[in-house]
Amino acid sequence: MITSKNNELIKYIKKISSKAKVRRLDKVFFAEGRRLLSETPPSLLEKILVSEDFSFGDTPADKKLREILNTCKDVEEVSAGVFSEISDTSHSQGIAAVVRQPAYQLTDLLHGTPLLLVLENIQDPGNLGTMVRTSLGAGATGIVMTRDCVDIFSPKVVRATMGAIYRMPFFIADDAVSAFLMLRGKVKFYAAALGGKKPYDRFDYSKPSAFVIGNEGNGLRPETIAACDEKMIIPMEGNLESLNAAMAAGILLYEAHRQRHEDLV
Repeated sequence: MITSKNNELIKYIKKISSKAKVRRLDKVFFAEGRRLLSETPPSLLEKILVSEDFSFGDTPADKKLREILNTCKDVEEVSAGVFSEISDTSHSQGIAAVVRQPAYQLTDLLHGTPLLLVLENIQDPGNLGTMVRTSLGAGATGIVMTRDCVDIFSPKVVRATMGAIYRMPFFIADDAVSAFLMLRGKVKFYAAALGGKKPYDRFDYSKPSAFVIGNEGNGLRPETIAACDEKMIIPMEGNLESLNAAMAAGILLYEAHRQRHEDLV
């Protein structure tokens, strides 16, 4: 059992939890909690850490955790005090893991009739995590993020995805315009931006489409808007200028889902 917070493994986990550079170099991240670990593909698990006071419940997630723990070759028991040192939550569930980062090529995002979310300079971890989860629920085929977005493998983003990070392909581009160049001719780009004249539900998203969402405070950069095929607006009442970025993404993605599944209505 690990009983010292100065243990080398514990110090390393603190680094990958707090430093994006370490996560990027080592291609790993820290995942915590029953639900998240039960969703983690066993092939990505590098090491599991279990608190001495951890106990199984009778939920489906706990059943999957039992199976994972029985097959994982590298499990470390940790004292409750030391586990609290590495936990990123106020109420720890007593189980966590070092996980290898899933990796994708841009082509992995383009299967079927592509529906993409292109994100520029998103900074709020909760927003990014919610958009990953919403994209999965709405049937998007992938997410393209600019390099200046918050790190998708930060603990807060990973937790907010609720496991969707393992099932939603994503690609990190240097900037939005370079992403457009790589995807030009494969999808049509729709900018959610102030200055758009046409409401979002007046476009046809049954064909390959990509919604482009900008920074929470500043929106999309002018050069990004100029490179898009269409500008659109989400009509609002109450003298509001814009919606939360994750909310806007959800509205657009589910409009595309509605159009693509009208037979279900």
